Amino acid sequence: MAIIERRREDRTFKSFKNILVIDDEPNMRHVLSIILKKAGYTVTTAPEGREGLALFEEGDFDAILCDIRMPAMDGIDFLKSAIGRRAEAIVVMMSAYGTVDTAVEAMKLGAADYISKPFKPDEVLVKLRQTEERIQLRHENALLRDAVRETFGFENIVAKSKAMRDIFKTVQKIADHKTTVLITGESGTGKELIAKAIHYNGIRKNAPLVALNCGGVPEHILESELFGHVKGAFTDAIRDKKGLFEEASGGTLFLDEIGELSMPLQVKLLRALQEEEIRPLGSNKSIKVDIRVLAATAKDLSEEVKNNAFRDDLYYRINVLPIVLPPLRERKEDIPLLVEHFIRKFNLRLNKTVRGIHSNAIQTLIECAWRGNVRELENVIERTMVMMDHDSINIEDLPSEVKEDVERGRGFPFDSFSIKEGTVYLEKILIEKALNHTKGNRTKAAKLLEISHPTLLYKMKEYSVK
Repeated sequence: MAIIERRREDRTFKSFKNILVIDDEPNMRHVLSIILKKAGYTVTTAPEGREGLALFEEGDFDAILCDIRMPAMDGIDFLKSAIGRRAEAIVVMMSAYGTVDTAVEAMKLGAADYISKPFKPDEVLVKLRQTEERIQLRHENALLRDAVRETFGFENIVAKSKAMRDIFKTVQKIADHKTTVLITGESGTGKELIAKAIHYNGIRKNAPLVALNCGGVPEHILESELFGHVKGAFTDAIRDKKGLFEEASGGTLFLDEIGELSMPLQVKLLRALQEEEIRPLGSNKSIKVDIRVLAATAKDLSEEVKNNAFRDDLYYRINVLPIVLPPLRERKEDIPLLVEHFIRKFNLRLNKTVRGIHSNAIQTLIECAWRGNVRELENVIERTMVMMDHDSINIEDLPSEVKEDVERGRGFPFDSFSIKEGTVYLEKILIEKALNHTKGNRTKAAKLLEISHPTLLYKMKEYSVK
């Protein structure tokens, strides 16, 4: 197994230890062995390229020092063979007849570095350390990319409800396309998480993802943030500044709370999206940009358009691929999974050893209205775990406002005036309570509910009750 691949599997980086030296000059092999062994390396030597290649295939070397001019198989042929067999091979070339062209050719073929003979002992050690530092940085970057993909991969997004599974399927279908996406949903439903999932599961995943909360920046500087400015464009413009459009070029620009944009900025944003170019403040030149725009809002933009608070042409331009995130109260089957996820998360962050949550506590969380959605649930679990000193969450551990909210909700848990919607909500709650009371026995639950067993099965399917 290649060194880099092995390191990525065990997620560690070990310093160079095993070095293979390939050189047809016995004196050079001897000198390099002494230098490297004094520095703490384990050294294996070979007098020519073929023997070196055989050792390379059998051994697990951190780096190879290889001469270029050798009989039979020279260093360039060895390099080609080594890289062909193992792309991550770390080969430092050596030559007493070195030219710039030779060094460039070796680097193009995959050499990690190049040393000209004769060299000082320290020069060899410095080259190895520099190479090791570059490989370590590459390794850390690879782990970071892996961590990002794990964080925003669909297999790690916590949800099992049909509504969320359908959204994940949509995201997978659209991730590679440049088309603008509008993500809507109440505050705390995870709009930014979905935007990140789209970016990191698409072809732009290795390019920048730049985010801006349009409601969190004063209007008078928002244009400069988006499009940049040139020196002297206004009083405080003491130097040129790139805008977020330019910074995100090649990647994705995520505009959160896009409904907060003023009308003048909506016009400029529409032009940038249509023309795929921007003009920095104070400049008379346009700059081409290649970005994918993801927009999000908690507002009903169609209503905003009707009220002349949002431009209809911009709305139609960004609403090409709409994703509507359901509030947590409409996907309560996700709550137990989310709670388990947050317990694991805060065990690590808070250095706790909470093993789980009691059924009465999870039922209370399921019955809560969660007006702040997933974000509110996360905050409640964190606050609960900070304050407790035992290993399982009880109903007594939950914040008082959660229990009070549930008690109020049991009286009238609904904001809508619709009798039809209220009936559906109450039926679902009663079915869940009956099943919980009978420990999942549907026959007994049907008797408690005073409905037939087939009717219960039908309603369970209709309301997505497990």
